Amino acid sequence: MSGDFVTAAKKRGTRTLTVYGGVGYDEQLDALAAGVDVVVGTPGRLLDLANRGTLDLSHVKILVLDEADEMLDLGFLPDVERLIRKTSELRQTMLFSATMPAAVISLARTYMRHPVNVRAESSTDSQTVPATAQFVYLAHDLDKIEMIARILQADNGGRTIVFTRTKRQAQRVADDLADRGFPAAPLHGDMAQIAREKAMQRFRDGKVASLVATDVAARGIDVEGVTHVINFSCPEDDKTYLHRIGRTGRAGASGVAITFVDWADATRWKLINKAMDLPYDEPAETYSTSPHLFHDLGIPTDAKGRLVPEKPREPRAERGSSRSDSRADSRRSSDDADRPRRKRNRSRTRTRSGEPLANGSAGRRRRRSPGSATSND
Repeated sequence: MSGDFVTAAKKRGTRTLTVYGGVGYDEQLDALAAGVDVVVGTPGRLLDLANRGTLDLSHVKILVLDEADEMLDLGFLPDVERLIRKTSELRQTMLFSATMPAAVISLARTYMRHPVNVRAESSTDSQTVPATAQFVYLAHDLDKIEMIARILQADNGGRTIVFTRTKRQAQRVADDLADRGFPAAPLHGDMAQIAREKAMQRFRDGKVASLVATDVAARGIDVEGVTHVINFSCPEDDKTYLHRIGRTGRAGASGVAITFVDWADATRWKLINKAMDLPYDEPAETYSTSPHLFHDLGIPTDAKGRLVPEKPREPRAERGSSRSDSRADSRRSSDDADRPRRKRNRSRTRTRSGEPLANGSAGRRRRRSPGSATSND
């Protein structure tokens, strides 16, 4: 968003500052001390700067809350309310939201005077973009990477965003795709802010064709030319589904939204399907070799799940062995090498009561413990 402000204010000389967590304070504090006209930032860092006394919100004339529904779902409502209370009551307030849940409506009624609801679509239009083709498949979790690898080779393929439910899942999918020869970058909350910015820049520049992201890290992504959106995991609800597939089919361009539904998520998907009024109540069972997958998405019939040969794996250590065991074995062998070898006399003589036995008599006598009485057979 700050980039749009900079572009729009080139001829007006408007000073814009972007503030967010994960980076140092020095540059942000210096810019605030010099004076700015527009501040774009995350609620946490804005509140931190306001509490420090370096950001004065009492003179704010226009307050804009973008992605209001997403921010409230992620638990930012207390921070947003504290920020609003630090501003003047004579300000102009605008809330932008793809959906209008009860929390957003309550926030508008509490902190806005005579709020007006403005919709950017006709009341007869559907919630989803008509130019976005939607496909829903009942897929097995172990086969999803194979399916994505073939989808990335579709004839009309371009920039692709893959949505996952967890951060670990996002990292694993990105690594698997890169290992198969498909340039992909992860985007999740465990990454540092600088790493996330680099991943987004690589995706915008076309250096990586696929971005694997979680819902939290991907909020606010606005990249042109996204042709495919793939839901690696079933969305939590219809609002999440709408946010995800809304990343494609923008600015009059067509897009493709693909959703993988596990058997365990079939009930959840039915609720989403009913809420969105979609005709995919019973998704078709689909695998990476299913002919209808190739036909639906325009995938070449000779497409494989790997563009580069698989890397040879290192042999694993034997079960039950450990590094400490190997160190002990090496230490024991070195000690044995330094110790002089002891000479042993292997010749033995059978005795009974201290007297040597005659040749051949040992085999006819039973073995007794030392000191026990013996008798002739």
